[in-house]
Amino acid sequence: MTAILTPYLNFAGNAREAMEFYQSVIGGDLQVMTFADMGGMGLPEDEQAQVMHAALTAGDGLVVFASDVPHGMYETPQGFGVALSGTDLERLRGWWDGLSAGATIQMPLEKAPWGDWFGSLDDRFGINWLVNITGS
Repeated sequence: MTAILTPYLNFAGNAREAMEFYQSVIGGDLQVMTFADMGGMGLPEDEQAQVMHAALTAGDGLVVFASDVPHGMYETPQGFGVALSGTDLERLRGWWDGLSAGATIQMPLEKAPWGDWFGSLDDRFGINWLVNITGS
């Protein structure tokens, strides 16, 4: 059996918007299930259209999960980052450029002391992304 570690991002009502944005940047197949799709899950009617579970599956095993956290339970993400790494300079540079739209750049994507290209940003949804491109 194989074990897989997959980032699971939480949002305060805008998970669908975030995941559609990530799909526009990364590509892949996006599946979205709302709380209403699962019978409402006991949530107030105005929250049932929110995302209970979303999965973005792109090539090379890249998978991101997300959901909306019910009202009053959401906390701003902190203390983690989603890392994208590899050797495909063009692809990873394109992802960086896409994620940069509306983002706060923590460290520009540039040649790092260890020889790779590295950058860090907080996207427009508050998620921290780290990009490391090796071997170029």
